[in-house]
Amino acid sequence: MDGKYKNITSNPVYWLATAALLSMLTPNPAWGLLLGSAAALWAGNPAADRTGKISKKLLQVAVILLGFGMHFDAVIRVGMTSVWVTMISISATMLAGTLLGRIYGVEKDLSVLLSTGTAICGGSAIAAMSPSIGASQSDTGVAMAVVFLLNGIGLFLFPYAGHLLGLSQEQFGFWSALAIHDTSSVVGAASIYGSAALAVGTTVKLTRALWILPLAMLGAKLNRSESRPPFQWFLVGFLAAAAARSLLPGLEELWDIGSLTGKHLMTGTLFLIGAGLSRDKLKKIGVRPLFMAVTLWIIISLLSLAAVMKGLMPQLNI
Repeated sequence: MDGKYKNITSNPVYWLATAALLSMLTPNPAWGLLLGSAAALWAGNPAADRTGKISKKLLQVAVILLGFGMHFDAVIRVGMTSVWVTMISISATMLAGTLLGRIYGVEKDLSVLLSTGTAICGGSAIAAMSPSIGASQSDTGVAMAVVFLLNGIGLFLFPYAGHLLGLSQEQFGFWSALAIHDTSSVVGAASIYGSAALAVGTTVKLTRALWILPLAMLGAKLNRSESRPPFQWFLVGFLAAAAARSLLPGLEELWDIGSLTGKHLMTGTLFLIGAGLSRDKLKKIGVRPLFMAVTLWIIISLLSLAAVMKGLMPQLNI
């Protein structure tokens, strides 16, 4: 890479400015992830650590803003009815991941991280579980890279598959929330599919994310670790935003602006998330961990799709 370009890409302002421009141009998050990944692989991103931290904060802000587009009673109804769904899904994923880890001969800690990332919410779950079980930096990095790769594929693949299968927006919201790894891509895929899909997908995914705390605490207890994962306070902000819309319906235009801003911000956020990809990270992914993660993802995707299409999910009528 030419030194001139390296000087530019090493400055986080370059990445933030590009993310801001994309956010203004389109609310389609798929473009953000695609362009961010392409730019990072082509030019490299020496500022990946800094842009990665910023993307996590922006993701939380975007999710809170999306809450302004939803009614509080609907959010609570979806959350309460999906608790048992997420509990069964997470339990099944962790069990299947444990078995597949043994079948593929994947080291125990890495197997747990891959299973946790698939079961709950991708990189956030891996980051919370890693210190709880005393996982090495190498295992954490590999798990993050694998989940990121599959997460990106899911963002592009799921909306197309949903339309091909004729899923309703509510069905797609459930399916994406249960089968796609990270919150960012669930929100991205669901927003592409439609507003009702976004409402269901975001709420079910955030309900699923709440399981980070008990699962990470269980991992810490089993490994006699004192690590404690932080509470995801942005979930409270999401609920507060939905409550504001319900309590002050006269400001509907303002809430719509807030929700639309969240959709646009998600594009820039996914650009920065994509900018965290690198050739070195891809090279570290071994064949066995990748095969295990792909197999686990396919199993969970097909099982959750079957449950959705058979009408086993709660009827929400959003």
